[in-house]
Amino acid sequence: MSNHKTRADIGENDRINIEYDWELCTWARYFNTSERRVKEAVAAVGDRAVKVREHLRAQSAERPSAS
Repeated sequence: MSNHKTRADIGENDRINIEYDWELCTWARYFNTSERRVKEAVAAVGDRAVKVREHLRAQSAERPSAS
């Protein structure tokens, strides 16, 4: 069984532990963002992966595209 998450795998009880570099890196890749942004999102909304995903999406929607 693989430990790799796919975009559909995120569950209501998944938590992000930013104390472990490997886990922070894994979540940053999963969300296709930087480790810094994952840390900021966890600080803003808590460690629930679903909430972090929603927060990151909302931030991306607010940012103007670089043209």
